[in-house]
Amino acid sequence: MKQARRTQADRSATTRAALVRAGRKLFAEHGFAGVGTDAIVRAADVSRGALYHHFADKTGLFVAVLDELEGEAARRVADAAATAPEGDFRETMTRAMLAWLDACEDPELQRILLVDGPSVVGWARWREICQRHVLGMMEGVLAQGMAGGTVRELPVKALAHALLAVADETALLISAADDPAAARRDVMAVVGPFLDALQP
Repeated sequence: MKQARRTQADRSATTRAALVRAGRKLFAEHGFAGVGTDAIVRAADVSRGALYHHFADKTGLFVAVLDELEGEAARRVADAAATAPEGDFRETMTRAMLAWLDACEDPELQRILLVDGPSVVGWARWREICQRHVLGMMEGVLAQGMAGGTVRELPVKALAHALLAVADETALLISAADDPAAARRDVMAVVGPFLDALQP
């Protein structure tokens, strides 16, 4: 009986993964509004019933795709931040910011996370998904910097939210710019002095 339950759980997980994979590809190529549920179930090679077993509607699937992409971007940011010299707050944050902007240049992430995300799920839900993946990491970096004397003593939570706002808004600015490369240079020209101001 346990084996049967495990097999059923495996099949369910496989079906869900196929739906997320198909949704991710289609949403990236055509945008949320340009994708119907028929196309999703065809691409995933599953029944319509399977789609609605795992997700309440197309928006539910989109949220799962959005969450997956945000998680991947957060891991890239964390990996980049970890390459900075220990205790060097400015370099840690600079590498994290560069990794985030690199991730946001990916057309798939740009379309789903930055273009469709806020309008499909709403600004508050979009922010909640983004924060769930990176807020704790940001607070940890700041708390460590303050304890080590490399970051000014400020309210950690408020500062973490402020830095996330900078990251999100600058990514949106670059993605909508006529000249993304120039916009990115402008962003990094601002980020440097901003980080300097947080040091004692």
